[in-house]
Amino acid sequence: MISELKAFLLRGDVLGLAIAVMIAGGFQKIIDSLVADVITPIIGMVGGQPDFSSIMLGPIKIGNFINAVIGFIILGLILFSLVKAAGKKAE
Repeated sequence: MISELKAFLLRGDVLGLAIAVMIAGGFQKIIDSLVADVITPIIGMVGGQPDFSSIMLGPIKIGNFINAVIGFIILGLILFSLVKAAGKKAE
């Protein structure tokens, strides 16, 4: 059983997935900083509130959700751009 576990963990696709998850964790910190330190203050200058975490709809705190959605959209745009650029280089 130990040898099967070792063979499973050292397969290329599992090892590659583990590396991708670790890189994604680091990349997420960069995106979080981009959103919190650059994008949100710019939006705040336009809208008047740089941090949305204090926005509430009655007892429901929707501000953190808004921050998470902004971060997700930015992450999606960056990943889309990276995939597009990699696809053009492959051609």
